[in-house]
Amino acid sequence: MFDEFLDKVVELRRRGESFAIAVVVRFEAPISGKPGDKAIVYPDGRIWGWIGGGCSQPVVIEEAQKAMRDGSPRLIRISPSAEPENGIIDYAMACHSGGTLDIYIEPVLSKPQIIILGRSAVAQTLAKLAKAIDYSITVIAPGALKEQFPGVDAIRDKLSIDPATITAQTFIVVSTQGENDEEGLELALTAKAAYVAFVASKPKIQKVFEYLQGRGISRTDLDRVHAPAGIQIGAVSPEEIAVSILAEVVQARRTEKSQTSASNAQPKTQVTVSGQAKDPVCGMTVDTTNPGHSSQHKQQTVYFCCARCKETYDKEPGRYTDR
Repeated sequence: MFDEFLDKVVELRRRGESFAIAVVVRFEAPISGKPGDKAIVYPDGRIWGWIGGGCSQPVVIEEAQKAMRDGSPRLIRISPSAEPENGIIDYAMACHSGGTLDIYIEPVLSKPQIIILGRSAVAQTLAKLAKAIDYSITVIAPGALKEQFPGVDAIRDKLSIDPATITAQTFIVVSTQGENDEEGLELALTAKAAYVAFVASKPKIQKVFEYLQGRGISRTDLDRVHAPAGIQIGAVSPEEIAVSILAEVVQARRTEKSQTSASNAQPKTQVTVSGQAKDPVCGMTVDTTNPGHSSQHKQQTVYFCCARCKETYDKEPGRYTDR
């Protein structure tokens, strides 16, 4: 099993996918998970491996997805008492089996990716600088040569972007500077990356924007473009402009993580979707169309998988609803 686990990790790393590893590090009987049990959690919530039964899996999936969003590992404890302890995220074990599990979760994130459209001097310097801080670099430009972009991950001659390659960690910089400006920026916008920057003067930006609006690109999409590209530090030379762009990319990446971490800390209410809700005590999915157990809290119906979860919740509803 361990060999299969390692093979799966290697495969995911080779494909450049993000995932999280969950490992049971401690237990107190009676419970099905044991130290050394491990699983891979995918961003969409799928799980491969074994870290315990039905009460532990929803919690592990939730915390693994948070870890992938904020990039931080965590140690969680699932136990009947859920006593707070420094450095451990506590969840109540409401299943009848009882027992305690301590599970360490480590996110394994794909490299941040910069797609550079163009072969300009700014593009060449940006590729070198970004590669030096271990970003994955793809250059898309007709006529681009390996000698111009040493060490990048890919050089493509055709102006096209595979939507499947776009992730939350993808940053697109259009540095065509006179070569396919309109086509390059239109391609960048249709790729739907979170960050798009355009290297150009203000008069050029206005003309290109007007052209793209005439082609049906919305003003909302155009307003997403960082133009002129880069943090305003008075950069003049191609090298200085490249530095300002990379600084802006790093800022965008880290700001996104900070916002995600802050949003994870906000109070949450129980979410119901298509006749299903998550039990706030144990994390299990509950069918709301025929619920066996429910309570009212702040004019909201809260659903539970069993009577024990309902009883635990009713004693201290704010602890679970606002978690």
